[in-house]
Amino acid sequence: MRLLIISGRSGSGKSTALHVLEDVGFTCIDNLPASLLPTLIRQVRSHGDKSDSAYAVSIDARNDHADLKEFPDFVLALRQQGLDCQLLYFDADEGTLLKRFSETRRKHPLSNDQIDLRAAIDQESELLSPIASIADLTIDSSHLSLHQLRDMVKQRVAGREAPGMAVLFQSFGFKHGPATDCDLVFDVRCLPNPHWNNSLRPLTGQDPAVAEFLSSHQDVVDMLDDLESYLQRWLPKFADDNRSYMTIGIGCTGGQHRSVYITEQLYKRFEPRFGNVQLRHRELRND
Repeated sequence: MRLLIISGRSGSGKSTALHVLEDVGFTCIDNLPASLLPTLIRQVRSHGDKSDSAYAVSIDARNDHADLKEFPDFVLALRQQGLDCQLLYFDADEGTLLKRFSETRRKHPLSNDQIDLRAAIDQESELLSPIASIADLTIDSSHLSLHQLRDMVKQRVAGREAPGMAVLFQSFGFKHGPATDCDLVFDVRCLPNPHWNNSLRPLTGQDPAVAEFLSSHQDVVDMLDDLESYLQRWLPKFADDNRSYMTIGIGCTGGQHRSVYITEQLYKRFEPRFGNVQLRHRELRND
């Protein structure tokens, strides 16, 4: 039995994730009271658990507050029993959540006559903090379109066909906000910037001219080799610690040139070494 626990703040993409998982064969249950999860697991096992059975269960802030506080201990107990159980946490920045609720005119589940939308979003974050702290994978949907979010869930979660750690290399631009869903973040803003070359400015790190410019600088070569050496040594340690997901962020100023190039090169170097290596450029809209 494979169990995915989906949680996160309202408006961050939980429902989209469940729809994607249902489309690929998961049995999905939305807004299950946390106290009923042990009963569900016992019921599945009593009917003869199949090794390829897959369930996705959404646990949100509408649960009893005491159950939310105790939930991390429950998840730990499940793992100690040998259950294939991962916890996915979806989130987005406050501005994005406010905009989404305004556009859809949905009512936040915690808002009422005394609690406005902004206060409800903050309260929800506090209630879910025990769950967020133990998440195997956090997905920040602030910069994702619906299509991109669906693709990410398919690739990172539904596409995990074999045990082992899934590695995502992601470029981003600091001026567009930090990469809050990364496990490791490397800042490459100290490298030569193609932005100041008029002929390279409209291009990206995926273009041969930019790659040629960057690879001609020894600092870029050294940075890339040092990052490879560090990751080659330490990624297996994370995998040995039973990590299911690892997100590595590479950031430059705008997320167009340096971070994209370094991320592309790291992906090429590590893709043959791990069973599930993925690539994403947060600021490139044709990604």
